Amino acid sequence: MDFFTSSNVLVYLAAYLIGAIPFGLILAKVFAGVDIKKEGSKSIGATNVLRVVKQTNPTLAKKLGIATLALDALKGIAVLAVAMMMDYSQSVLWGAALLSVVGHCYSPYLNFEGGKGVATGVGVVAVMLPIEAGIGLLVWFFMAKVFKISSLASLSGLLSAVIASYFIHPGLESVNSQIPLLLIAFLIFYKHIPNILRLVKGEEKAVV
Repeated sequence: MDFFTSSNVLVYLAAYLIGAIPFGLILAKVFAGVDIKKEGSKSIGATNVLRVVKQTNPTLAKKLGIATLALDALKGIAVLAVAMMMDYSQSVLWGAALLSVVGHCYSPYLNFEGGKGVATGVGVVAVMLPIEAGIGLLVWFFMAKVFKISSLASLSGLLSAVIASYFIHPGLESVNSQIPLLLIAFLIFYKHIPNILRLVKGEEKAVV
């Protein structure tokens, strides 16, 4: 089968291109008239939408932050849901899950720049490993409530989900390896390196 016309490749391409849609950037421009790629952390994610829009309209900032979070998660979920209905294998689904996160982090619509992949990562993991995703969200909620630092809460939740997967699904179905999940986690941690350095230095800002 030709690589470029195979149905698997079409799923991967759809996952990447849909995952790459910068909903945070679009919502902030349309409803708040701001370019979040030029303000705050310059990320296209919900945290930067909230932080930047909050400077002028706190009420709108919360709405746009929630909408960005939901849409960034749903774009990963949508592709996987369709692929599942079409009965694609688990290995193809994991490939699509990974590429959804890659698309968000390295969007072709933004010269291969993008966000940090947390919401999209949560979305795809929630589909593929709902128990682990639930554990991660509980840890995220606890850390966010206690420390009010988005990056710390996100990375703690992600790490807990990965650790949980080794006990709940030590060999991912039809893959027999944690590699797909580890690649998603690695990408998200890699995109958070500046945040991690600020955390180490005690300079990371809280979201209040």
